[in-house]
Amino acid sequence: MTAFRPDRARVAHEVGATVRLALPLIAAQLAAIGSNVIDAVLSGHYSTHVLGAVAVGANVWSLAIVTGIGLMMAVPPSVAQLDGARRRHEVGALFRQALWLALLTGVVLWFAVRHASPLFAWIGVTPDLRADVDAFLHAISWGAPALTCYFALRGLSEGLSLTRPSMFFSLAGLVLLVPLGYVFMFGRLGLPPQGARGCGMATALALWLELAGFAIYVLRHPNYRGLGLVDHFEWPDWRRIGELLHVGGPMAVSLLAEAGLFVAVALGISRLGDTVMASHQVAINVASLFFMVPLGLAMAITVRVGNAVGRGDAVGVRYAGFCGIGLSLVTQLVSAAVMFGLPHRIAGLYTHQREVIDLAAQLLLLAGVFQFSDGVQVASNGALRGLKDTRVPMAITLFSYWGVGMPVGWWLAFHQGLGARGMWMGLIAGLSASAILLFTRFWRSARRGRWVGARQPDQPHMTAPVQAGTLPLDP
Repeated sequence: MTAFRPDRARVAHEVGATVRLALPLIAAQLAAIGSNVIDAVLSGHYSTHVLGAVAVGANVWSLAIVTGIGLMMAVPPSVAQLDGARRRHEVGALFRQALWLALLTGVVLWFAVRHASPLFAWIGVTPDLRADVDAFLHAISWGAPALTCYFALRGLSEGLSLTRPSMFFSLAGLVLLVPLGYVFMFGRLGLPPQGARGCGMATALALWLELAGFAIYVLRHPNYRGLGLVDHFEWPDWRRIGELLHVGGPMAVSLLAEAGLFVAVALGISRLGDTVMASHQVAINVASLFFMVPLGLAMAITVRVGNAVGRGDAVGVRYAGFCGIGLSLVTQLVSAAVMFGLPHRIAGLYTHQREVIDLAAQLLLLAGVFQFSDGVQVASNGALRGLKDTRVPMAITLFSYWGVGMPVGWWLAFHQGLGARGMWMGLIAGLSASAILLFTRFWRSARRGRWVGARQPDQPHMTAPVQAGTLPLDP
């Protein structure tokens, strides 16, 4: 294989295309974070008790969200590869099977969320909160099918490189949640006040309205014509659903492993007292907010890499992956600089307690350290998703987070006496291991081009690798 020599014009084109795709996705992810903020603000104004119940219930619901998102992450690269291969006429059949998978997943999550009571004792929920937590989860569970079907629609749109609808409908759902939450929680328009249950009802209804709006948009907008999305009814095709699960299942496990790590870290730190826990909550909230930028970039990288795979363009895969990872590093440089430069000011936006501010500022410095590894690992994972390479990344994620991050953090926190700082050092170790291994995995895959020429399901043999400069820049 000849050496890979980057071309400045193609790098500039790839960076521009990735940024245009990523900006609406970043906005959509920030809107998702915003819904948690709205729930917390409304609950806090209702009562401290309801705030606590909604906070616990939201953590359980987040596991359902992560599972649904992970499984439906199989849709964007699958659609992107068909689009890149100029086989858009096959997208409709794929989407119909994705909808069946979304419906089945939604029903399973609906059942699981409604029967989550055994988790309450395990995570240490006080008995006086359990009734309201249960009420919140019973209400919000009705939104599970809407959530998974919504992500199927998002996956279709994003796989076609149409990312603005994700932003518009996520923001619309956020706007709807404010009046719905107020009406259901506080009892307006003739309804009785329902507290935590009302919060769950508002979120579920907002999800169904988001889904309805997105579905109408997709069915009516010319960008989706010719795809045959609703040409005819199809029963589940278990072979094709199995192919989607083959890609999406490991993604769901990977996301659960990461979410589980942060939940476990929070539970471990909660043993250190209210002040330490408050400091951790401030720092993790800031880190989560900044993480939405590389996460949106990673989603765009998946589409760009998947599109290059569909074209059989080995060089395009490298440009899409490495330019995206480079962009992620640039964004993380900015976020790290903010955390290093303004830790006390940022913490002061959340609280006036000096002890909490001081410890949160120390944790924000550690968060600044892991910005780079966090950016590389999420971007590399996005590039590997574009190759539909998910099983080995799942193993890497499990090893890095639970074989490295959690043991190192626990040992430093509770055996070396570093407390919350030790747990955060464990996060740095886990994320760094993940970044190194995932980047190496993509680098080797892109360099060897093993995916090129591999026969895809129901697809003719793909073209051989192309050399740099032999393809016109894709529009």
